[in-house]
Amino acid sequence: MNNKLTDLNNHLFAEMERLGDESIKGDELKEEIERAEAMAKVSAQIINNGALALKAERFRDEAFGADVRIPKFLEGDNG
Repeated sequence: MNNKLTDLNNHLFAEMERLGDESIKGDELKEEIERAEAMAKVSAQIINNGALALKAERFRDEAFGADVRIPKFLEGDNG
């Protein structure tokens, strides 16, 4: 899996388009709203995870320099 934040953005905008579709009504709309809520929760976690990885990289660079390795579980793809 090689997803990027642009992929997340595309999924979120696609969901907004589905929610804006006025032909969706009743139970189908309720299901779409539930899907949108789930996507929003997962998206928030993805964004929080990215923010943590960025903070770890910044900390490493500021505190130790770019040559020091941080704990494996905090490393990004290029760590």
